[in-house]
This record gives sequence, structure tokens and C-alpha cells, in this order.
Amino acid sequence: MQFDKKENYTYVSSDENSFQEFYNTFIKQEKEFKKEHVIVHISNEISVSTEDFLLFLKVAEQKNENGTSFVIINTVVNVDDFPENLNIVPTLQEAEDILEMENIERELGF
Repeated sequence: MQFDKKENYTYVSSDENSFQEFYNTFIKQEKEFKKEHVIVHISNEISVSTEDFLLFLKVAEQKNENGTSFVIINTVVNVDDFPENLNIVPTLQEAEDILEMENIERELGF
């Protein structure tokens, strides 16, 4: 797992061989960036099921309650298979756009 602190968020990318290994490492490290926006890039090389992605739902809900955002980047899943409060996008640019939109919504009180 690689962490890259950006100006407005922490970018987390996978270099593990399995989703379970990536997820376990992420959960252990997640407390370190609890008050930061997080973008997680899950490699298309890792086999991931819908149930695997849903493991991030609790993290996404906690981030939202803390006033921060959580976005997953992956191009192989169908985003329509997931709840609206789990942001999954295909590109880093779209992930950054989600962070910006959610910041604006928080500022406006939504």
C-alpha cells in the first residue's frame, strides 16, 4: 500500500496481490488519516467483488460523519450496483471533483 499526501487529501494506492491483503492494511492505517479526505485507488489487477467494495461502506459513512470525503477509484465495477453514499469513480480527476463538490455541499449546509 502506498500513501501520498496531497494538498487537500491523502491518496492511497494498492500494490498488494489480493483485495483482502489491501483491505486489512488499509483498515490498520485508516486511523492515521481519520480527519482527512481520502481517495483510494484499487488496482484493476486485483480481483474484487461487489461484496469487497461494500466493506468500504462503513468507512465512507464515518468519513461523511466527520465532515470529510472518501472516494474509490476503480474502472471495472458497475457503480450502479452500490449505494449512493459510496463514491466510486473511474479516474483521479473525477475523484478530485467529488471531493470538491462535497466540500461545497458541506459549506452550503447540505
